[in-house]
Amino acid sequence: MKGSIKARATWEALERPGGDTCRLIAEPDGWMLVGHAWFRQPGCDARLDYVVRCDRDWLSQSADVTGTVSGETVGWRLCRDAEGWMLNDVPVANTAGCHDVDLGFTPATNLLPVRRLGLQDGVAHRVDAIWLRVPEGRAEVLRQSYERVDHRNILYRSPGYETRLELHPSGFVTLYPEGWQGDVDAG
Repeated sequence: MKGSIKARATWEALERPGGDTCRLIAEPDGWMLVGHAWFRQPGCDARLDYVVRCDRDWLSQSADVTGTVSGETVGWRLCRDAEGWMLNDVPVANTAGCHDVDLGFTPATNLLPVRRLGLQDGVAHRVDAIWLRVPEGRAEVLRQSYERVDHRNILYRSPGYETRLELHPSGFVTLYPEGWQGDVDAG
């Protein structure tokens, strides 16, 4: 049985040249995000393909990122096991409680905790995510908080950062201030 596309999102970067396209795919055993992001910033020109796999309950299981960063070919694989997460088969410390993947170069992965948590207005949910930092290719724990303000807005927090994300009913971000703005087709 093949997966079916449930939504397509397209974003434009707001403060640097860049863009991103992503598909949300329902699979028999869970969900996949499949996308391509490109961006330019001082010292970095990146073109990255990504695939994130989740189980039926939106718990992230793995992520693959391939492409080029500043002309160099890159490939990163995040994979979860009972002990936590590994980056290219090397364990990442203190990640056993990380349920979400955060690919720091795309707004697509904000969909994962939004869908998994079933957010209710005014209730903040703290989550730990395995955060892939680009261009470094480093993975670490990122403490985050998601709080639904109303049916279209989420208050997002991480250490030293806070913003209000606008959402499409699919869970995809349509506005990430100072980051991305986009459209979603969930037809």
